[in-house]
Amino acid sequence: MVVLVIGGAGYIGSHAARALRQAGHDVIIFDNLSTGYEFLADGFELIRGDVLDASALSRILPRVDAIMHFAAHAYVGESVANPRKYFRNNVEGGLSLLNAALDAGVKKVIFSSTCAVYGETASVPIKEDTPRQPVNSYGVSKLFFEQALEAYDRAYGFRYASLRYFNAAGADESGEIGELHDPETHLIPLALSAAVGAGPQLKIFGNDYPTPDGTCIRDYIHVNDLASAHVKALDHLAAGNDSLAVNIGTGHGYSVQEVISMVERVIGKPVPRTMGPRRAGDPPRLVADSEKAGALLGWKATRGLDDIVLTAWNWMQRAEKLRGGESVQKY
Repeated sequence: MVVLVIGGAGYIGSHAARALRQAGHDVIIFDNLSTGYEFLADGFELIRGDVLDASALSRILPRVDAIMHFAAHAYVGESVANPRKYFRNNVEGGLSLLNAALDAGVKKVIFSSTCAVYGETASVPIKEDTPRQPVNSYGVSKLFFEQALEAYDRAYGFRYASLRYFNAAGADESGEIGELHDPETHLIPLALSAAVGAGPQLKIFGNDYPTPDGTCIRDYIHVNDLASAHVKALDHLAAGNDSLAVNIGTGHGYSVQEVISMVERVIGKPVPRTMGPRRAGDPPRLVADSEKAGALLGWKATRGLDDIVLTAWNWMQRAEKLRGGESVQKY
């Protein structure tokens, strides 16, 4: 199949593009490069364009059989401070893509959704039938697109897979691609940077949660396991199966302190850190129940936290060179 990867020059999209190619699919990347990097699309046809540009989409969509949609603003705090930006890109842009796809007759969409659609849940692990009650504009924007997909399925025969990620982390084992965010807000790259003196001390937000060590617990999923879930979802739709929404996680949670300990073990250096107050809206535990993904897609995470940290560390050393800075190897 020919798959159009929207946002394929970004973190998760670039890994999915490679997984698709390895599975024998042809890939076209469509990205405005506002947060993506052109080198992450090396080896693929790259079309620079925006999902809000219906004419650009209409030129490329007749060539494709399915769409993977990763393009979104994704900073929770920023979404609260600037909801206009999030609804413009994630909602209006998403509708622009759906309508262009409908006009072109492309009716298979795999959507990069998030556990943020659930909000603060009463029970953990989180199942797919948990009420979707997002507590920030980012989660609301993702929920809107999920609901748009559901409506287009009912009205127009669209087939979709909404994959609700938990905490994406790690990098490709080749070391060729990985996580590059500006600003960086994710725990593992921040901990690695702090450990080697390439960034400030790591700030921990709260140590008084009702968890064994007082810090938040999250479900960390390796980015290549995420990518494989997208390929499985495409196979599911290509086989003529019904649309679905599934959680993509490991089913196991690690606390902030446990992640820090793993970073220290992998690179052999302590992580300097400071303690701050809780952040508003941070639930104590977010862990996926991914049994539905296993049952419907035949998918299961195969990499653990040690794999995540090791691949992130290997990638970080190369990324410093790509950014033009000194290699952290010297540390």
